[in-house]
Amino acid sequence: MKSRHKDRTINTYRLGGTWTEEIIRAMQKRHSNRRQFLAAATGLAGSLALPARSVAADPIGAVTALSGVATADRSGNSVALSVGAGLMERDLVKTGGQSFLAMLLGDETALRLGADAELLIDEYLAGVKGTFDLSGGAMVFDRPEDAPKTATTIRSVFGQLGVRGTRFFAGPNRDVFAVFVERGELAVTAAGATQTLRSGDGVDIRAPGAPASSVTQWPQDRINEAFASVAPS
Repeated sequence: MKSRHKDRTINTYRLGGTWTEEIIRAMQKRHSNRRQFLAAATGLAGSLALPARSVAADPIGAVTALSGVATADRSGNSVALSVGAGLMERDLVKTGGQSFLAMLLGDETALRLGADAELLIDEYLAGVKGTFDLSGGAMVFDRPEDAPKTATTIRSVFGQLGVRGTRFFAGPNRDVFAVFVERGELAVTAAGATQTLRSGDGVDIRAPGAPASSVTQWPQDRINEAFASVAPS
């Protein structure tokens, strides 16, 4: 009876999801009195079995302007956004039809989203790096030329944009995925080929996997049209 009872006591304690019979036996030898043993084992189980308290991530930015409706998919929940709302790394920011959202990440990275846009903030460290996935709609990225250079990448099914302290448009325009640089430089990679765009340059990508067109200087009417699609209506 004593042996069976001792085995049952050993199997009672499950620490951090694993059986720890060696620890329990060592404690039994140290605490010959059963009451002392149970008190010590219970204290150890309590200190090891409880998961660490989760610490909420600090916001990396905030919504600075909004018209219409926008949400952030965050940890499996859809969070309604409003002006001043904090933004987190791994947020999937979405805008509704006829909607517009502006955000500021850190102190110097401003982004705008037009209607029906989806942008994942995959990774962001202010002044160091950022990775974003644009899966729908149009965006404008704006970072001062005199700001410290960061390793920033915008990904989409059409290609990848390597940001070099610039202001640019990316998104649907005239039935293609278009990229236009208003200021600074941008490396556009599509279908394995990379082109560098400078102020006034634009390219078109007609389909996912297709190469980008030759770099051309955009006329003013197309520039106005592109930026107007990422502005409050």
